Amino acid sequence: MTDEIDKNETESRPPLPDGWLLVDALDIEAQGVARRPDGKVVFIDGALPGELVSANVNRKKNNWEQGTLTAIHRESSQRVRPRCPHFGLHEGACGGCKMQHLHPAAQVAVKQRVLEDNLWHLGKVKAEMILRPIEGPDWGYRWRARFSVRHVRKKESVLVGFHERKSRYVADMRECHVVPSHVSALLLPLRALIGSMDAIETCPQIELACGDEVIALVLRHLEPLSEGDLAKLRAFALAHPGVQWWLQPKGPDTIKLLDEGGPELAYALPEFGITMPFKPTDFTQVNPHINRVLVSRALRLLDVQQDDRVIDWFCGLGNFTLPLATRAREVLGIEGSEPLVARSRENYRRNQAERIGRPLAPATFAARNLFEITPQQLVQDGQAQRWLVDPPREGAFALAKALADLHMQPELRGPWSAPHRIVYVSCNPATLARDAGLLVHQAGYRCTAAGVVNMFPHTAHVESIAVFERA
Repeated sequence: MTDEIDKNETESRPPLPDGWLLVDALDIEAQGVARRPDGKVVFIDGALPGELVSANVNRKKNNWEQGTLTAIHRESSQRVRPRCPHFGLHEGACGGCKMQHLHPAAQVAVKQRVLEDNLWHLGKVKAEMILRPIEGPDWGYRWRARFSVRHVRKKESVLVGFHERKSRYVADMRECHVVPSHVSALLLPLRALIGSMDAIETCPQIELACGDEVIALVLRHLEPLSEGDLAKLRAFALAHPGVQWWLQPKGPDTIKLLDEGGPELAYALPEFGITMPFKPTDFTQVNPHINRVLVSRALRLLDVQQDDRVIDWFCGLGNFTLPLATRAREVLGIEGSEPLVARSRENYRRNQAERIGRPLAPATFAARNLFEITPQQLVQDGQAQRWLVDPPREGAFALAKALADLHMQPELRGPWSAPHRIVYVSCNPATLARDAGLLVHQAGYRCTAAGVVNMFPHTAHVESIAVFERA
């Protein structure tokens, strides 16, 4: 019926001038979506819903075209002036953000629509309640970033920043408004530093990881650094309080702190009295402001009781496991690699030792191949009243499938029973929808609530949270 109405509305519109397009929606890549009179879809970089535009088409397929905005004949009321001078469609524009031209509140609404559309079209699931979006600062929120470094001989300069839009070239960035202001202020000094070093040609990347008291900069270097270059790094750290240099000669596991001493790289979860030390190449949430709210919201939605046993799947360094240990009777954290599990154990032991008079609940940690989890493994790990699931972009298909198999084949589970409630934190609405379909249609759950988490303002990235309860 909806499709019929849309079709009738389209047919009743007055014809547009030659070459003009009416933008109806935004896709997951933040491109405007329009249709030609013959129904062919056109994706337009830089266009917003409700706008009448012209576009330069640079890619054509049988059923769709892709182009770039060339003119706006009627502007959206949600279009805003981008804050960053490096944002745009022009040559050399930074590719770090895609949505600065759209009002932040409208960005969240678009992401909510993406989540709902994915749940329905991919999983045939409709949440019983839409949660209020989790939002935070629109600027200065990004405490993790990977800056490329290039010596451009023709310009006799060094560039430090994100890549240009749809390009391998590094944008000529002089400021960045999504990283903290004190990090943005380092971009030009970093260019000058690399430009003065012997290793000007062999340092392709600087990775940023901010803690509550430290700005960790990981310098990727392809050749050993000279004593002169090491001295320059130390001088830079002295001139910029809070900066801590780490060196990475090869893969992420080879990082080493240049000089011991100084504050530790860590972030706090004050509501739970938890401190989380980490290495700059560890996975931690990019947005610490949102992470604090997300952890708190997840635990409230999980509704943990004092006598509950909880499993935290894809536990990482313990971002959810340790707060759960302040609420539950027992927690099991499961991750995919033994080294990461060892780090989780150490974070738990350290926080337990510091909580005089307020001990954490017993927590154990185990390594599993979570992409090949079986029904037998679920039963072996024991039943828990509640699960927290926070997978990478690939989602948790094997976990949902194993749960579905146990639901449909009671002989496999024996006395084991499935969790009453699952809170699923996702960084990919498509894999969340796929797994939600399994949980709802084959594992005996209802999707009682879902909502977006605006972890990455001004980007098309959709983070979300969903709640499942036994039907």
